Amino acid sequence: MSDEGYEKKYIKDAFKTNWIAPLGANVDGFEKELAAKVGSKHAAALSSGTAAIHMALKAAGVGHGDIVFCQDLTFSATANPIIYQNATPVFIDSNFETWNMDPWALEKAFKKYPNVKAVIVVHLYGLSADMDPIVKLCKKYNVTLIEDAAESLGTTYKDKYTGTFGDYGIFSFNGNKIITTSGGGMLVSDNEERIAKVRFWATQSRDQARHYQHSELGYNYRMSNVVAGIGRGQLKVLDQRVAKKK
Repeated sequence: MSDEGYEKKYIKDAFKTNWIAPLGANVDGFEKELAAKVGSKHAAALSSGTAAIHMALKAAGVGHGDIVFCQDLTFSATANPIIYQNATPVFIDSNFETWNMDPWALEKAFKKYPNVKAVIVVHLYGLSADMDPIVKLCKKYNVTLIEDAAESLGTTYKDKYTGTFGDYGIFSFNGNKIITTSGGGMLVSDNEERIAKVRFWATQSRDQARHYQHSELGYNYRMSNVVAGIGRGQLKVLDQRVAKKK
């Protein structure tokens, strides 16, 4: 079956079961299948990669006045969610070898800013950052590491998939990515409790009640069941896409 055939099957199932909204078998399936593919324990399907970064920062407890280290050579969507959380971005230079965050510059920044809340490293254009020293530094300073792997789904660093080295990894399925759902994103983590909380926030933080009750600020960030169906079909040809890109 062609990738288009897989996509049509999952989309047809969404209409057949009348699950069009941000709930349904395709959303659940896409989360499980992508998590299994990259080797992460849990995933939350969201409306965009930007939403995934935002939720990762919120899950990490980033808030007003916190400092977040962010790669400087990247698209603005990497940095914008830091501002959403009223935190302060401090930009870390990239090196020539990877085009991504320079571990030497990161170490200097940690010495200058000892009270950092999180680090966002990017795997730009699908090329992995030098993760070993970056992970080591984040562990040394006990700082949450978020990987913006929006463009690097299928990329490996020392036989491990990008997006799974940090506390949180994010992927994008925008039209210019390795696979696309037309729009959408995914947050992955081994922390089951945090992923469950992200799903709650991303579904308008609606409490378990017979009436509309919201005890926390919520967001309309969940992926639709139709979009997730496209993603499930596209995921089946990911390895072919990676090979073609190489």
